[in-house]
Amino acid sequence: MGAAVGAAYAALSRPTRRAYVDSLMAAGALGVPLWGLVSVIAFPLVSGQMPEWSAEQMREHFPALVGWVLYGASLGVLMQGLSDIAERVLGPEPARRALAPSVTQRIVILGGGFAGMRTAERLEEQLRANPSVSITLVSDTNALLFTPMLAEVAGSSLEPSHISTSLRSSLHRTEFIRGHAAEIDLERRRVILGNGPAEEGTGAPREIAYDHLVLALGSVSNYLGMTNIEKFAFNFKSLLDAIRIRNHVIEMFERADRESDPSRRQALLTFVIAGGGFAGVELAGALNDFAHGILADYPNLHSEELRIVLVHSRDRILPELSESLARYAQEKMEARGVRFRLDTRLRDAQPGIVVLSDGEISATTLVWTAGTAPNPLLKSLLVDKDKRGAVIVDGTLAVRGHSGLWALGDCAAVSDAKTGKTCPPTA
Repeated sequence: MGAAVGAAYAALSRPTRRAYVDSLMAAGALGVPLWGLVSVIAFPLVSGQMPEWSAEQMREHFPALVGWVLYGASLGVLMQGLSDIAERVLGPEPARRALAPSVTQRIVILGGGFAGMRTAERLEEQLRANPSVSITLVSDTNALLFTPMLAEVAGSSLEPSHISTSLRSSLHRTEFIRGHAAEIDLERRRVILGNGPAEEGTGAPREIAYDHLVLALGSVSNYLGMTNIEKFAFNFKSLLDAIRIRNHVIEMFERADRESDPSRRQALLTFVIAGGGFAGVELAGALNDFAHGILADYPNLHSEELRIVLVHSRDRILPELSESLARYAQEKMEARGVRFRLDTRLRDAQPGIVVLSDGEISATTLVWTAGTAPNPLLKSLLVDKDKRGAVIVDGTLAVRGHSGLWALGDCAAVSDAKTGKTCPPTA
């Protein structure tokens, strides 16, 4: 029996070199359960008796307990010595190598917004038990941004951390790469990443091979060719944009508080938002609340000098909603001090001047929310696109004529199954 126990211990243990104390303690501790199983239970059963647990019988078995512990301790030291001798004579035992599963399918997702992040999240759930499929997500930011609440950050009612969450902590099986796609080679099935400012001069751009490519690149601001507006207006697409606008509003109040010229002071306190969609209306409301809220901290300024102006090219705001809801929203916002210039287009912008189709406004702040376009990388792809430049997909979000290529979110033209019309970009 002792030989059998020793053989089992040798087969199950992999002693570390010269770890005599560890081996002695570990093997000696094994003597305690062996004593209970063998001396207290097995021997009486073999002899045709039932095990007894009285104090008298335990005292009778105590010498066997000491023997088992001593046997285990000596066995551990002996095994350690034999292992060290064998290693010295025969050489070290080859290390066991875990065989990594071979990857047969590579899925690459471009974009870490709602569409890209949710795609990766669902693929992780579906492919949890399939290590042969790799998932890679490429995004120029390492956080998922809840863009519908950007206006609240600009209006200082929410902190930036309240509307963003780390992509790395949300995706556990997906390889995350912070970067931007500079080029897509559809024939070779490669994505070429561009070097960022911190990576300039670091060598050749990185290439990522794929079997399936998901385009979830979102949209960018479209200034409709008006370079001055692009130069002088605030963008409103990212978390950094919202923070810049909030800080700029505070700076305008500080400058206006020191300004003695009434006309110049009013220009500093005039904030123009171009675009009457969801983003523009929400931003106008948030800035109006924020500006009136901090006005009490500036006793030299008066509410009559503060102007929040929303410029929209149509006859009503919020074209995404019904006319009654849009009119209701406008009435409520006007009651709170927001001014509207409807059926009016933005023509140009100069420092301190916003040029409209029906006149000019003296303002040092202009925010552009009036137009978006799909990511410009899509222009280089020889695939079918709609007039906006979005990639046309079928009912499964696959790009026609290109196996393994998919598109969704703001950069895709998805047809409504019932009407045949293109779904809104947020669908």
